Amino acid sequence: MAGQFAKPRSASTEIKDGIELPSYRGDIINNLDFTSESRTPNPQKMLQAYTQSAATLNLLRAFSKGGFADIHQVHSWTLGFTESEKAAAYRDMANRISDALDFMQAAGLTSEKNAELSTVDFYTSHEALLLEYEEALCRVDSTSGKYVAGSGHLIWIGDRTRQPDGAHVEFCRGVQNPIGLKCGPTTTVEDLKILMSKLNPKNDAGRLTLIARFGAGAVGDHLPRLIKAVKDEGANVVWTCDAMHGNTIKASSGYKTRPFESVLREVQEFFAIHRAEDTIPGGVHFEMTGQDVTECTGGVRDVTDEKLSDRYHTACDPRLNASQSLELAFLVSEELSQTNKTRASRLAS
Repeated sequence: MAGQFAKPRSASTEIKDGIELPSYRGDIINNLDFTSESRTPNPQKMLQAYTQSAATLNLLRAFSKGGFADIHQVHSWTLGFTESEKAAAYRDMANRISDALDFMQAAGLTSEKNAELSTVDFYTSHEALLLEYEEALCRVDSTSGKYVAGSGHLIWIGDRTRQPDGAHVEFCRGVQNPIGLKCGPTTTVEDLKILMSKLNPKNDAGRLTLIARFGAGAVGDHLPRLIKAVKDEGANVVWTCDAMHGNTIKASSGYKTRPFESVLREVQEFFAIHRAEDTIPGGVHFEMTGQDVTECTGGVRDVTDEKLSDRYHTACDPRLNASQSLELAFLVSEELSQTNKTRASRLAS
């Protein structure tokens, strides 16, 4: 939530017009401008990233405790979106939410009497990519004497850095935070079993989250075999779907983008496979912004390749805009409803 400052790259250098410079690795390391000075790593930028993150989180705390998160505001959050003609399918659901909130208020469950309805606890998560930064913020918990990563609540290991004998795995297995592990198409069953054993040797529930990121159309090729490996090991994991990183393409206009329809399809495939396997889809991972950007194509506002340049603000990965995020929230709600019905039916039989 406080910005993506460290950026994983497949190549260590970049070539433009015959000039080779170090790759841009995110604002916590260097700058985007293609100059020798900008691309030179600067350790002071770690302090800048920390300061900006702290300021952002303090602002979010003020919003979350100051009434912005009041559940009775939910209808106003979706009002502009559901009034759109193309979003008519979601209007009924928004109205049902509003009716339920009116019933709660009539029953005396108001924000004034029940503070939990007007505030929210939030937790932060990011890829623990830059180990120099992660190690600097690692602390010993005074009550348990164990190490805790102080950079965020849940930290995850990326698809590029999940080598069982790698430094990122070694760091993450030594801290007490909940840990996430990205699982892509190249994740083997053998590696997954080793990683689960290393990262969660006591098999504690809630310690390890497996973040599936395969790309639309490929979930069925990979997720079932990983689910089987988890079942075979009797491992406690939380299954999460990252529908963003496997669906990144280069548009005809030259911009890096993500088609909304592909993001949606991967979410639907994720839920469908978990229903078939009788396992629990425990979470979703999206990259989004409240701004009206044009970085991902599609959605009810129909962002096209030609419109990407209108408000393309990201220096890292393309994000869903406010309208696309709300549409996805409604669609995830429908998937959850279907999953609950399936589970209830199985329990009844």
